[in-house]
This record gives sequence, C-alpha cells and structure tokens, in this order.
Amino acid sequence: MKQNRFVRLLCAGLALCLLTACAIQSDKPAPMEPVIVESKPEPVPAESEPVPAEPEPVPAESEPVPAEPEPVPAEPEPVPAEPEPVSVEPEPVSVEPEPVPAEPEPVSVEPKPVPAEPEPVSVEPKPVPAGHSFCVAIDPGHQRKGNSDPEPIGPGASQTKAKVASGTTGRFSGLKEYELTLAVSLLLRDELEARGYQVVMTRADHDVDLSNAQRAQIAADARADVFIRIHANGSDDPSAEGAMTICMTKNSPYCPQLYDESRRLSDLVLDGLTAATGAKKRSVWETDTMSGVNWASMPVTIVEMGFMTNEKEDLLMASADYQQKLACGMADGIDAYFAALN
Repeated sequence: MKQNRFVRLLCAGLALCLLTACAIQSDKPAPMEPVIVESKPEPVPAESEPVPAEPEPVPAESEPVPAEPEPVPAEPEPVPAEPEPVSVEPEPVSVEPEPVPAEPEPVSVEPKPVPAEPEPVSVEPKPVPAGHSFCVAIDPGHQRKGNSDPEPIGPGASQTKAKVASGTTGRFSGLKEYELTLAVSLLLRDELEARGYQVVMTRADHDVDLSNAQRAQIAADARADVFIRIHANGSDDPSAEGAMTICMTKNSPYCPQLYDESRRLSDLVLDGLTAATGAKKRSVWETDTMSGVNWASMPVTIVEMGFMTNEKEDLLMASADYQQKLACGMADGIDAYFAALN
C-alpha cells in the first residue's frame, strides 16, 4: 500500500510540474491548453519508468522481515540443550555400583590363609589310641622340592644343615628318591597296620615342605614308640651296592639316651630287610651328622634300602615286587624289636 501511494504522489507531482512549465512558456492565459495536455497521457508512463526504479529499495527493506523470524527458531535451540545435563546426571548413578562388586574382592583374599592351616592339622590327628600297644612313625625321606634354608643340626647346636633335600635319582630307572621312599613307606604302613600297629606318616604326598626337625616333631607329637626313616643310597662308584641303617653314636651330644635302643632297632630292621630281599648287608653306620636322627625323641633308624646308582639295585627298587619285599622285611625287623621288649 505504501508503494502505491508513493507512486500516485509521484505521478501527481510530475503532472503538476508539466502544467506549470506549459503555463510559463505560454503568454496566453488560455485555459484550454491544459485540456490538450490531458489528452496526452503518454508522457506519464514514460516518466513513470523511473517509478519502478524507486521501489527497488522497498523490497530491500522487506529482506530483514524474513530475517526477524530467524532468531525465533534460534531461541528453541537452547530448549533441547537443557535435557543434555539430565542425561549426564544418571552417569554417576551407574558408576556408584562399581565399587559394590569391588568389596567382595577382599573376601576372596581373606580365606587364602585358611588352606594353610590344615597342614599341621593333617599331622596332629594321629595320636596313639588308648589301649594300643605300639605306634610306628614312618618318614618317607625327602620331598619334591628341597628347602635349602638352614636349621640347627640338633637341639642347641650352632652347626646348621639344609632343612631338607630333594634326594637322588635312579641312574637307570629315572625314579626320584622321594618317589621311591613314599611308595615303599605306604607299603610298610599297610603291612604294619595289617599286623596291628598304629602308624603315623610324616607325609603322604610329594608336595610338602617339612624340615628334618619338623618330621621328628611329628613323630614326637604322635607319641610314636619308634621312628623309621626311609631313604635310598647313592655313590660315585656304580658298583657300590647293599642295604645299611644309620643311628646316632653312643656319645651323641643331642640324644645319647636313645643310643642303645636305636642301635638295636637299626640292627634288627637291617637283618629283616636283607633276609627278605637277599640284598647285601652292609652295616649300621653310627653318626651324629643326621639332623633327622639328632632331633628324635624315641628310638630311631634311617634305612638306606639300596644304591640308586647301581644298575641292578636301582631297577629292583623300581619294581613293585621288590618294593613289597622291602616293606615286609622292615616290618619283620620291627616285629623282632618289639618282641624283645615283651
């Protein structure tokens, strides 16, 4: 509407200017000449050509009109931005339960010392039952993994030895000494129990960590009447063979009161073993260098069943039949020991 009004005013102004110019040029004040001008409207459209040129800035003014609504859609943009912190707030909610599963971790760690407790428990529950005549403690020599930590060689001794060694190996059979000693010890246990003895074992598998002093203490805790320690021998001389037993000397600085009975036990067990197996009878070795003997509190003997460095004896000791003979022979010697007491 503003554009039409402007055009009309412009056209009226132009027409007035034309009439005034015509009047000035004519000296005659003839009133009819303007009528002639009215019959010529053609110059009006000619003059009106610049009229559309003027309105060009008018549509330019309307350009900011559509620009004004642009901020209107811009205003709702922060509206969807508001829920973004709402979705962020629940994230700490999912984080808070994470420490909850972390709490049971110490629970699974605390019971770890519990399985360590049964080790002494497996030793203590083997006391001599009331009314039983004799109890024999059997120590299968060595273990899978030796322990080189030092311990006193005997009560009050300043000299030390390794707590326990892993033993030797059969040069021809490949059998480990700790495997051989346990196999024969289990057969000896079964044989003695069949003969009416109460038996306590210092170990029943290979994966233990028991020093020689601890093994002697197991026998003492069980109130055993005798302590039989099972071993096998070895030598740089492949021809060395035969069985032997070991006990303390008569003048032992650790347990001289046990010498007489330990020597008699050693003699009788060696006699029984060699008689049952036909093995060469070597001797009873008296020494105060064996910590397992020095820590004993009852008659004790170490039985060296044969040489694992001798081909014949190594292969014999690896056989089940010979192992049974070894067990029966030692049981015969133990029978003879207790028979003399009666």
